[in-house]
Amino acid sequence: MNRTEKEQAIEDLNKIFSGHPGVFLFGFSGINVPEITELRRQITGSGSTYRVIKNRLAIRAAQQTALEALTEHFQGPTAVAYTEADPVGLAKVVRDFAKNHPGLEFKAGVLESRILSAQQVEQLAEMPSHEELIAKLLYLLKAPLTQLAGALQSPLRNLGSVLSQLAESKSEEN
Repeated sequence: MNRTEKEQAIEDLNKIFSGHPGVFLFGFSGINVPEITELRRQITGSGSTYRVIKNRLAIRAAQQTALEALTEHFQGPTAVAYTEADPVGLAKVVRDFAKNHPGLEFKAGVLESRILSAQQVEQLAEMPSHEELIAKLLYLLKAPLTQLAGALQSPLRNLGSVLSQLAESKSEEN
């Protein structure tokens, strides 16, 4: 890589680090190329991006971004995954992959300019996804309306039952 390519790579990484609300660093060792390819496919499938980066370039690119505080984590094999849409979904994908591949581990992350430790990224992965939260919200919004509809229908059912019993008693008298 010549100097111009390095400067371009630093500039690109700086844009990534400053322009994405969810950026996670993780280390990997003992993982072969087909497994990394599978991880990349899963991360891309979640609407996120995965890159293996050179630590020196990443440290320079992290200057004047939220990742500047994470420069001590740029040691050993380091990969970065980033997303604009669903950081919880991205954390879940990496966590699920790491369950079967112990050489993959979170180092740290940044979420909306807040620094996250590896443990906090794990906790983020335990949270419900965006879709699950929307489904729960819709259920909570729908429940009172369903109960109201049931309560409004209850007198009509009771009235129908009383009229039916009254009709039966009249027919028995005749």
